[in-house]
Amino acid sequence: MTSLLFIEDDDSIRLALTLALEDEGYEVREAADGRTGLEMFAAQEPDLVLLDLRLPDIGGFEVCRTMRANSIVPIIIVTAQTDTYDLVAGLEAGADDYVTKPVVPKELAARIRAALRRVQLHETSTAPPRSRFGDVELRREQGIALKNGEELNLTKTEFRLLCEFADHAGMVLSRDQLLERVWGYEYLGDSRLVDAHVRRLRVKVEDHPDDPRLIVTARGIGYRLLA
Repeated sequence: MTSLLFIEDDDSIRLALTLALEDEGYEVREAADGRTGLEMFAAQEPDLVLLDLRLPDIGGFEVCRTMRANSIVPIIIVTAQTDTYDLVAGLEAGADDYVTKPVVPKELAARIRAALRRVQLHETSTAPPRSRFGDVELRREQGIALKNGEELNLTKTEFRLLCEFADHAGMVLSRDQLLERVWGYEYLGDSRLVDAHVRRLRVKVEDHPDDPRLIVTARGIGYRLLA
């Protein structure tokens, strides 16, 4: 049975979503604060983490960064915060996705399935182990990218996004296409999810990321995101 770790300090929200997810066939383990969540994460190795940002002890951003430093387990932020800064900060901390409260259980379950499916696709991928574009090299088996020989500090989602651009050189990819190919969503996507990741990716990859166009480029390659 697929195991989920749900870190949420609101008892009523935690109970309601736990019951809904158990009805979907998941085994849900609960933590009411960040410290307990980290201890359970280390001891039980869940398949996916649901993480609230506003916790009573350790902040959700720090919990996410600590988990991501040692694991590639999917992390979905569950938060009442709708400010773009908080969402971008959560993604930069290593989260794969987010949902905002009040949460629709069926939507959350669909996002969980998509995140788990991405892990399975990565594990069974037959993509070539390396790709080079100008001064950027993708080492897919290792899940890393290098620019001029130096490793780029990419999150797992940013790496998948860069691979998607690399696999479709010169093509215009819409937000919906990227949501489907990188996140596995057909109808559930929030365009901010794509835009936030593209902005972060451009800062890390491009020589001139202040260009106002939604374009990801590295020397010798050019990929466009349809606005």
